[in-house]
Parts: sequence; C-alpha cells; structure tokens
Amino acid sequence: MAEVKLPQLGETVTEGTITKWFKKVGDAVAADEPLFEVSTDKVDTEVPSPVSGTLTEVRAKEGDTVPVGAVIAVVGDAGAAPAPAPTPAPAPEPVAAPVAAPTPEPTPAPAPTPTPAPAPTVVVAAASSSGDAPLLSPVVRRLISENNLDAAKIAGTGPGGRITREDVLALIDAQAGKSASAPAPAPAPASAAAAPAPAAAKAAPAPKAAPADSNEREKRIKLSKIRKLTGEHMIMSKAVSPHTFSVVEVDYANVDVVRSRVKNEWKKTEGFSLTYLPFISRAVVDALVEFPHLNASLDGNELVVHQYVDLGIAVDLDYQGLLVPVVRDAESKRLRALAREISDLGARAKARKLSPDEIQGGTFTLSNNGSAGSVLTMAVINQPQVGIISTDAIVRKPVVVNLPDGGESIAIHPVGKLAMSWDHRAFDGAYAAGFLSRAKEILETRDWSAEL
Repeated sequence: MAEVKLPQLGETVTEGTITKWFKKVGDAVAADEPLFEVSTDKVDTEVPSPVSGTLTEVRAKEGDTVPVGAVIAVVGDAGAAPAPAPTPAPAPEPVAAPVAAPTPEPTPAPAPTPTPAPAPTVVVAAASSSGDAPLLSPVVRRLISENNLDAAKIAGTGPGGRITREDVLALIDAQAGKSASAPAPAPAPASAAAAPAPAAAKAAPAPKAAPADSNEREKRIKLSKIRKLTGEHMIMSKAVSPHTFSVVEVDYANVDVVRSRVKNEWKKTEGFSLTYLPFISRAVVDALVEFPHLNASLDGNELVVHQYVDLGIAVDLDYQGLLVPVVRDAESKRLRALAREISDLGARAKARKLSPDEIQGGTFTLSNNGSAGSVLTMAVINQPQVGIISTDAIVRKPVVVNLPDGGESIAIHPVGKLAMSWDHRAFDGAYAAGFLSRAKEILETRDWSAEL
C-alpha cells in the first residue's frame, strides 16, 4: 500500500486544487500513469501515480483544495479491495439530524418547524457553491471572490467546461463596460418609482455613483497569492544570503554577425525568433563549467557543487507573476538545442502547461529583464542557489574598436550588460568577476557559426 501525496508544484506553491481524477476507486493503476490533474496559481498539470496497483481510496474530491504534502489517495496491491472508508461516511448524517433538533422530544410541533427552515437554506447554498462551479483553481476562486461574482453565471471555456482565469477576467471587463454606461439609465427608473419623494430619488443615486467615479485618486488591490508567495520567498532570500552585485558590459557585435545572417531562415525552419538569450545561455553554461562554485547551492555550512547545469530561465506571466522553468543538463546542449528548449518552456510557462518537475531544482538562474527594456537589474537570488544573472536590454551605442593596423576607431555596436547578484558566503568578488569576464569573452570571441 502506498500513500499518494500532493507533490511540491513549485518552490512558492503551498496548495493545489484537484480538478480531475483519471481513475476511480477500484481501478488498476500503472506506475507513472496519469492519476489526477491539479491546478495551482502557477501550473495546471497531470500528476502520475508513484506506484502500480489498485486505487483503493480517494481522500480529496474534484474541486477540493489541499496543502502540499497532504495524502489525497491510497494505492494498494494489484487486485486489492477498496478501502472501507466510504461505508462509515453516511453514518455522520443520521447523527446530524438529531443535533439539528433543539429538543429531545420529536412529538411537539414547534421542534420540527424551526428545523426545516434553516436546513434548506444551508443545502441550497452548498449546492450552488459546490455544484455549479466545483472545479475552480486558486487564482480563479480568488478573482471570483474579490469581485463578488457568481460562479454559476460564468461560462467556462476550459477542459470539461472548467472556468479559466480568462473567463473571469472577460466577465469583469464586460461588467466594467456596463457599469460605465449604467449610471445614465439608472436615474430614470429611480425617479419613476419614487414619484411621491422626487428629492429622495435624486439623492439616492449620488452615493452609488461615487465608487465608480473616474475621479477617484486611489484604488486598493489585494495582493494575489502568487504575489504574496513571491514576496515571502524574496524576503527569505535577502535575509539568508549576503547579496553582492557585479556587472560587465558585453559587445554583441560578434553574436550579431551570425544572428543577423541566419535569423530569417531560422524563423522559417524553427518557428520562433532567434534572440540573444540562447547565445547568453550557452556562454553562461560554459562559464559555469569553468567556475563551478557558481553552479552550486548552500546547505547549512556546506557548498554543494553540482556536476551538471540545470539552467533556470525566469518567465513573466503577463505581469501576474514569475515562473522559472528549468533546462535540464544544459551543459550537454549546443546553441540550437538550447534555443528550442528555452522557447518551448517559455511558451508552455505562459500557457500554464508545465509539469511540476519542470519548474523546480535549477542550479543557476537567468532573468531576462532586457526583453522588457531594463538596462540594469539587481535580481534576487533564487534560493538555495548562489547566483542569478539579469540579461538586460541590448542597445546600439558607440564603442571603441581595434583596427587591423593596431589603431583604434569608434563604431556603433549592440551592447548590453550582464548583471549578477551572488552570495558572498560561497566565494569572493574576484571569483565572481572572473566568471562574468569569461562569459563576456565567450560571447565576444566565439565562432558562433560553428554552433549552428
């Protein structure tokens, strides 16, 4: 018998909502076969069974939100009988009936009269909240709650009619459009209905219109769960690691020679644009092999130096938060393979289609802030790693170049900064500078055409 627990679905994720069971109690289950689907603020993913056997017990129903590490099912040996847990389940219901009666004597009429009155109210409320929209991810549930919406009135476009974040946002936008035009017709019925007291009718709409007034100077927005968890993780990182900051400026003219020549054909054959990020990733990975103490993590008083490079690439989720999908064994991949994997992981991160294994366990992280226009960013270390590089905007600017005759000249080249935050416990400034200088050298001097 093996307990199936909700796995860690990201370093800042603490709970998940079970959205679908692929097996029912009594079904045979193979190891690594999809067992259930779970939704979090970061990913919607299928979770495989850790063992083979028979599903004997399900402890979390579809729609239940459970914490990471909670036991949600039990898989027994092949052919095992289902657990007897469902049998005692009806027992509490008869117990609840006498508790609802205020007096021990069932004969008087007053006793049953108050009992049915509240009972249907509770049952109806439970049915409307759980029956109409049972499959709500945490982010969808939060949006519905914060905007006082009725899940039963939202048409779901997700798998199996599930309500997605986009469905809720579309309804919010639609209501915002209606509220903008609503104040005009609102006074008409008010004045018609309140003919005996026209003064009161005119006074009533005034306070209602105030909250929707476009002249409001402040708006309070509750932090989403992903924002709060990210903040907690960053505060922890700053408290744990003595952050230090180093920067080098890179001339990307050497990269551009190859990139400009092949980018059109690349887009046709690969289906995505060839950006600077794969070149930077390749240079960083090679530099990490030469400076292994940066490809490490701290465990108490020990520096754990990894003999592989699992490169994390931070991806922005439309300003709603960050995910860091991981390119596994990046040191074994050349430029084209890195570019393909970075593009695939980035697209699936934005679509919330990554598996739990794809967003945890990195050994070093790149934060691509340059794509948003930042020219210098001090990123916060992704614990327990010891370094993170921000790849900032690459812009054309004058640089000094060496001429074949030994002289110097001014030319216009694409230039950008590699800015690294690093943990001073792991190494010192000379080591950090040596690593950045090596990455810069690779970018500026390697024959990138050979890589392609």
